[in-house]
Amino acid sequence: MASRRALRIGLIPGDGIGREVIPAARMALEALTTSCPLDFTFTNLSAGYGTFEETGTALPATTVDALKAECSGALFGAVSSPSSPVTGYSSPIVALRKKLDLYANVRPVKAVENSKSTNGSSHAGKPIDLVIVRENTEDLYVKEERTFPAADGRGQVAEAIKRISSHASWRIANMAGLIAQRRSSLRTTSAHPTGEPLRKPLVTVTHKSNVLSQTDGLFRSTAREALSQSKYKDVEVEEQIVDSMVYKLFRQPSHYDVIVAPNLYGDILSDGAAALVGSLGVVPSANVGDGFVMGEPCHGSAPDIEGKDIANPVAAIRSAACMLEFLGETEAAGKIHKAVDENLMEAKVLSPDLGGQSGTMNVVEDILQRL
Repeated sequence: MASRRALRIGLIPGDGIGREVIPAARMALEALTTSCPLDFTFTNLSAGYGTFEETGTALPATTVDALKAECSGALFGAVSSPSSPVTGYSSPIVALRKKLDLYANVRPVKAVENSKSTNGSSHAGKPIDLVIVRENTEDLYVKEERTFPAADGRGQVAEAIKRISSHASWRIANMAGLIAQRRSSLRTTSAHPTGEPLRKPLVTVTHKSNVLSQTDGLFRSTAREALSQSKYKDVEVEEQIVDSMVYKLFRQPSHYDVIVAPNLYGDILSDGAAALVGSLGVVPSANVGDGFVMGEPCHGSAPDIEGKDIANPVAAIRSAACMLEFLGETEAAGKIHKAVDENLMEAKVLSPDLGGQSGTMNVVEDILQRL
């Protein structure tokens, strides 16, 4: 009898619908224990704008300490960040990525065949199945900004630091290469019923070095160098300027396999790519470091639908599966992915963002039944 692995997962619901979808992800993990040699325990932790309003800090030190000392992985829900500055407040998810050195945000974007058209099963008859690998720790997100009087006396000037390092660029490109190889190894001829040959692993390096020759130029050259290592000799590498990348991503999404980008471009591309598959409510992500992983649905806190039982739990449940993949539990992750795909394929129990009429818990129960 196989020995069972114990995993303690930190749960950080955050704000808004995060408090509804993270419990759904927990239920999916708990359902795995009857078919997989896994035992889960959970630690409930606080972070978010609501936490800031209550305590004066958006990310308590106790949350970070518990994640580092007690947890195998974590799930983060969503955060409500004000659009105008609030003294003392900064985004807890950005801070968590830095404090835990979660340098890669990995966002799979996959459509499911034969589901409702709102789920975007294909594009021009070709399935959509790609991953966006976003550098998570620097670029404009270092949040070093200032505002000062214009030298000519005409109003004010605001500026921000865009920081790109060879260290961060190397390791994110390396992560993209590894993911491309792993995806290639998982492909089988059954995925190509028409008899098409299996595609080679492909990494698309996205940048704007034609204008930002120093910062994006460093990202481009370092990524190319990292992906030229002999261990990636089977990986095809191409480049794409970010503005034309947006155009081509929407025109020919099935061309892409793994897209690697600096922080800002990766953030924009991954949210845009969600439109290809119907909704942000189905797109998961994993924040990955060398020693820790945190699943995070790509949607926001959506305060307009909070408490109405219509939030889509699929992204959070898929994010739990992504977390398990990076914890080495690919079989368990596959069971979750299969259950979710079956739910979307059948298209009978869908939340309103996908054109359905089912509530959050109805969707959760349908997926749990399939598990």
